[in-house]
Amino acid sequence: MFTSGVLAKLTAPIDACPWGTVAGRHARHAAPRRPLYTAEERVRRDATRWTLVQGVLAPLQFAVFLVSLGLVLNFLATGDGYAVATASVVVKTIVLYVIMVTGSIWEKVVFGRWLFARAFFWEDVFSMLVLGLHTAYLGLLLTGTGDAEGLMFLALAAYAAYVVNAMQFVMKLRAARRDERGWRGADADMLGYSK
Repeated sequence: MFTSGVLAKLTAPIDACPWGTVAGRHARHAAPRRPLYTAEERVRRDATRWTLVQGVLAPLQFAVFLVSLGLVLNFLATGDGYAVATASVVVKTIVLYVIMVTGSIWEKVVFGRWLFARAFFWEDVFSMLVLGLHTAYLGLLLTGTGDAEGLMFLALAAYAAYVVNAMQFVMKLRAARRDERGWRGADADMLGYSK
């Protein structure tokens, strides 16, 4: 005979009810989130000049992206301005290479790995896709393969991947700030201060 415990174990993997606690089941709690940086990594992050370099290059790259996106969309809509749109994609790709190289140096200084550090593993994986699409654009452009419209659609694909990757990094920045508030709160508690 099935007891409620056995039945619960059998149905738990397929239970999709969003109101589990209302229905009398216990809420499942996620494991505590691991902080983005250890104390030592925070010190290295704050001490290196590469943090400032990344902080300057990230908004610069976003500005170049916005200008280039406008030029690419203008070309696709009107058929005019191919040369300036192409130049803007090349500039965007160069800025991407610069931020990838300096970001890799930053990661080595802070985490001891050139790429794929635990804290930024999935962002780095997706960055490889972004880099691959931008590089494919350059390769096709330099070899004269494909037509102008096809190249611009490839640029748009690269830009879409870039936006997703940028959102990943913004989410990590927010997580780091949340961690910082937690660290400051813990430091204040250790010193005997209350919020």
